[in-house]
Order: sequence, then C-alpha cells, then structure tokens
Amino acid sequence: MENLLEFDNVSLDFAGRTVLDGMSFTLQTGEIACLLGASGCGKTSALRSIAGFETPTAGAIRLGGETVFGGVAQPAHRRRIGMVFQDHALFPHLTVAGNIAFGLSALSRAARRERVAEVLNLVGLAAEADRYPHQLSGGQQQRVALARALAPLPRLLLLDEPFSNLDAELRERLAREVRSMLKSLGIAALMVTHDQHEAFAFADKVGVMHGGRLEQWDAPEALYHAPATRYVAGFIGQGAFLPGKASGGRSVALETGELRSEVGLPFADGAAVEVLLRPDEVRLEPGSALRAKVAERIHRGGVCHYALELLSGRRLVAELGHDQPLAVGETVGIRLQPRRLLAFEA
Repeated sequence: MENLLEFDNVSLDFAGRTVLDGMSFTLQTGEIACLLGASGCGKTSALRSIAGFETPTAGAIRLGGETVFGGVAQPAHRRRIGMVFQDHALFPHLTVAGNIAFGLSALSRAARRERVAEVLNLVGLAAEADRYPHQLSGGQQQRVALARALAPLPRLLLLDEPFSNLDAELRERLAREVRSMLKSLGIAALMVTHDQHEAFAFADKVGVMHGGRLEQWDAPEALYHAPATRYVAGFIGQGAFLPGKASGGRSVALETGELRSEVGLPFADGAAVEVLLRPDEVRLEPGSALRAKVAERIHRGGVCHYALELLSGRRLVAELGHDQPLAVGETVGIRLQPRRLLAFEA
C-alpha cells in the first residue's frame, strides 16, 4: 500500500510554547488511524495542521505525494480533506439534505440530489432528509456531520473528537459503524480522541501522544502488549507498576520475588526499574507464600477488578470472574504470571 499522508518531523509553536515537537508518522491509502492522548497533548493541533487550519513552524506534510506544507503551503480548500468536528457544526437553518448538499456546489442539481441520497442511505438517515438538526438526536446529528464530510468523496477524512458528546455505549458503537463505512468506501481517516476504548474500536493504527510528541505509532494490540515507553504502558489499559532492580540481564527482583524475562533486558545489574503487571497477570493461588489483602472491589461488567495490597502497602490489580468473589479485607494467596516481562527505567 502507498502512503497517503506523510507527517514529517512537524513542529508547531504558539506564543513561544511548543505544541508539536518534531512529530512524524505515515498513513497509508485506506488506513484508519487515531491520535490518542490527554487534553493539551497536541493531537487536535496535528489534525488542524493537516487540514490547513494551522501553519506549522517546521517540517513537511505530504498528501498523495504532493507537499501541502513545507515550501509552498497549499490552502485548506484545495487539500481534498473532509473534516468532522466535535460540535457537529451543522447549519441550523438547513435541512439534513441541505446540510449534506452544502459542499457539493460544483455538481449539477441532479448529481447533487443523487449524491445526497447515496450518503443518506449510507449513514441510515434516508427517512430524516427533510428534518432540521434540532429535531435529531445527538447520534443522528453526528451521522449528518459525517455524511456531509463524506459527500465530496475526500481522499482523507479527519475527525476531531467526533463522538465525545455521546454516551459511552453509543460512542463505541458509532465508532465501529463509521469504521465499517469508511472501509467499504476505501477512504482513509485520522481521528483524535482521549478515549482509548473508542480509539481501539475505530483504528488500524493508534498514535499515543504526550507533550507534543508521538510516543508510539502502532497497532492497538502492540500498544497494550508491547508498549514502547513508560508513558504508553501507564496510559493504555489498566495495571500497576512495582519497583525493582534488574539482575543478570534477564531478571528483575521485586518485593514479590524474582521475575524472569525470555529475552534480554536493556538494563545494567542493579538498575532501578518498574515492572508493569496487568490485571489478568495477577492470579489467585491459595497455597502461595505471597499474600495480599483485598483492599477494594470494582465491578466491570462480566468481571470484577480487585485492588490487592501487598505488605509494603503497594497495590496490584487482579481481574476475576464473578464465580471467584473475594471479600474486602480478606487475605489471599497470589501468583504473578506476566505473559511478557514489561520493565521500564524507574
């Protein structure tokens, strides 16, 4: 597959403050990706730079092999990019059909009608064509905004926190629906969000951002199972870090005992490290000498998460089914069984 978007060593400063710091990634034709990070990390600024709404300080942005920033900047309206905003930005005085037709002035009236009908069917709103935005639910308004962005058949669709005003269940469902739509049309997309569940439901690739930098650009599974940095490890999924000391190139000594790695670890003997333990890697073992007290219980749908307090007062998190209920205050035997030893410099 060819690269559709190249974001090449891009920096952006606002009033002396660095918003993007030498950030690079590529997006392939038909690929769906997401920039994920906490508020203020720079993800929306990256999106707006691609759209042409912000002018970076350095670097280059290429679309379909054509430079749109770096040298002569191409104006936003010539980039053939669709954009869906957080607040939908629908025209309240236009019907659903009128909103979608707004960006199709280059087409004949008949072609415009046909394209509007196509995208209304695609987003499941054919029956709502003559209604106005205020007569629609939040999810329906979001579909109209999506249809309007898709109608001109952009080569790239940008989505700025598009589902953040919806409840969690609808947010994930709509993310999956939009993904399916984009895949059927072969349109590449880049979304920004702070919600990792939404990102994982939507994207082939996810970039975790922190302080204007891209910490890791990878498949969702790799971010969870093979985080490249301490920040990614703590940001993605759930778990707890235990401090320890590297030993012998393949082991870490923790307060719970020694954990060995199948591969060599990049630490000197005695180096202070932190080991990440996911909830499904903390197992109950009644006869174990390693004991922990149940400090807290949190229901998570079909499972429970238990905060288990070690003698030192540090806590681990264990994920158990409802068939293994534990009482707060009881002491249990545990065993640590990481699939892969994830250790980071302390």
